[in-house]
Amino acid sequence: MIKIRRAAASEAKPLVGLYAESGRGKTKSALLLAKGFAGDMSRVVMVETESGRGEAYAADPVVGGYNVISLRESFSPKEYGAAIAEAERAKAAVLIIDSASHEWEGVGGVLAMAAKNQEDGKKGPLVWQRPKIDHAREFMLRLTQTPIPLVIVCMRAKFPMYEVTARHVEKWEEAGKPGGDRARPKVGEWARSWALEPKQSDDILFEMFVHGWIDESHALHITKYTLDAEMREVFREGEPITVETGQRLARWAAVQTPGPREPSKAGAVTSAVETRGAGGPDDEIIGPQDIEYLERLAGKAGIPLTTIRNKAGVEELAQMTRATFDRAVAWVVGRSGVQP
Repeated sequence: MIKIRRAAASEAKPLVGLYAESGRGKTKSALLLAKGFAGDMSRVVMVETESGRGEAYAADPVVGGYNVISLRESFSPKEYGAAIAEAERAKAAVLIIDSASHEWEGVGGVLAMAAKNQEDGKKGPLVWQRPKIDHAREFMLRLTQTPIPLVIVCMRAKFPMYEVTARHVEKWEEAGKPGGDRARPKVGEWARSWALEPKQSDDILFEMFVHGWIDESHALHITKYTLDAEMREVFREGEPITVETGQRLARWAAVQTPGPREPSKAGAVTSAVETRGAGGPDDEIIGPQDIEYLERLAGKAGIPLTTIRNKAGVEELAQMTRATFDRAVAWVVGRSGVQP
């Protein structure tokens, strides 16, 4: 049934696209962002397609301890969709796709599916019909509608070649010789573009909440902010992505939610078939988003955080269990009358 409801900022979950040439630090940047956002790397799942290179940081003292779903024999949209579904069942806090380029140009990917259709004698629209439907339904729809709080999509990138026209020469002269010492392009020659392009579908970047490319010094250059003023403070132009970037993004996400967020899972990500250990959800330690919410609620109520910590019997809010957190929220609301 179709219903009208009030727009909610909490529905705008961040989908972040990172693209770069090989060796520029896409994977490490994604892991640092995930670390800051989730706090606990055991809540991070990576769909890893790089023949194990995505696991190079498994023992890293800062970002180690994450989980992987390895794709090897086929990179079809359906395989990616199944991997995303598994991460959802495991209740991941962050999903990293490293990389999405294989879904487009890898074995069994969209381009390979179209080529196989041509080999089988299909012509015209039939060549691309099924590959594009699978790409849209099994991959892109999964990415845009997943309940996972943060999805980071890594993509390989290249500087495409183009044939120089008279208009290209005019633009080069109007721009004051862009590209530094590059020689004046000649009509009819092939030249390398100045614009880095991800190896994926032409429209994938339109779906991203934020996207940018990473240079040889690992600095991020933003090519899109959905919320310009707010995201510029989170993802800072010309700076490398750090754990602090993820923490800023987590604080932004927490503010978008008017009430308590879904309980943060401090333990390792679990398989859909695993059972929860002793203790249950009430004994789970809260995460950064819950802490941000409680701090904001206390500020509205005018209640010092020291009072809340003393009431809860903890030295830091980060030591609170889910049950203690729920009681603290109820106590603040009951005492002050503020709306959560």
